[in-house]
Amino acid sequence: MAKPRSPAAKWLIRRVGHPLEALFVHGVCRLFRALPLDRASDLGGWIGRSVGPLLPGTKTARRNLERAFPEKSRAEIDAILRGMWDNLGRVIAEYPHLDEIGECGPDGRVEVVGAEHLASLRDDGKAGILVSGHFANWEVQSVTSRKMGMELALVYRAPNNPMVGALLTDLRGAASGTHIPKGPDGARMLIRILSQGGHVGMLIDQKMNDGIPVPFFGRTAMTAPAAAQLAGRFGIPLCPVRTERLDGARFRITVCPPVAMPATGDRNADTRILMERLNALLEQWIRERPAEWLWLHRRWPD
Repeated sequence: MAKPRSPAAKWLIRRVGHPLEALFVHGVCRLFRALPLDRASDLGGWIGRSVGPLLPGTKTARRNLERAFPEKSRAEIDAILRGMWDNLGRVIAEYPHLDEIGECGPDGRVEVVGAEHLASLRDDGKAGILVSGHFANWEVQSVTSRKMGMELALVYRAPNNPMVGALLTDLRGAASGTHIPKGPDGARMLIRILSQGGHVGMLIDQKMNDGIPVPFFGRTAMTAPAAAQLAGRFGIPLCPVRTERLDGARFRITVCPPVAMPATGDRNADTRILMERLNALLEQWIRERPAEWLWLHRRWPD
């Protein structure tokens, strides 16, 4: 367990570390904003695959990959790691260009499969939930949804640095005008939006210590149950959404039909069954394109 920081260390981080980090992030953002989208994405990918494998997070990612794919050789794991860092570098570089990326249609950068499910969710007069994970550029689906006429309130984890958080919220403005921070205040906000017939986007592939244990790649993973709980509580559709990177800054978004809601008569059992189904779907998508998922999270207990 990490040793708690002293008050002096916390003060130094807040007064010196956070401003310096924010200055660096703003500088990187200005660089990528100044470049055309394709050049920015390509540069971000090059930086990612060149620098990323040297960063400490690679150790966590490698451990996750070796446990998820024990049959793969070291060379295969290395290739996935390079691909993951390439993708993450592109995601960072594409943030200032999200509005441009989100265009769909013949001349756009996004191909939408299952658009009828999104239209049904938009037009049924009820609230709804879209769930996904950290695939390809996970921000693109929200931008595209907005351009197709359905505004999503987005649930997110606020960064430790509030200065960086403010910049990310601004960059995500192309995707949504409503950002819901995780935590008690965010939970109340989330319930209010759904009770008023709004639509919510949630990424459900990160560890939640006080979540529920659900199988994921053959191991127990503590999983946030909120999406299943809310869908059951409000009796509203829940649609999984997948984003794939096709070539550079071009994407395919697949909107799945609403998942069938379990009806065992036990609300806790229904929640667990639904989250097991969703985790199994995410696992299937990851196995098909492992380099496009963010392996950096500590998803499983060590």
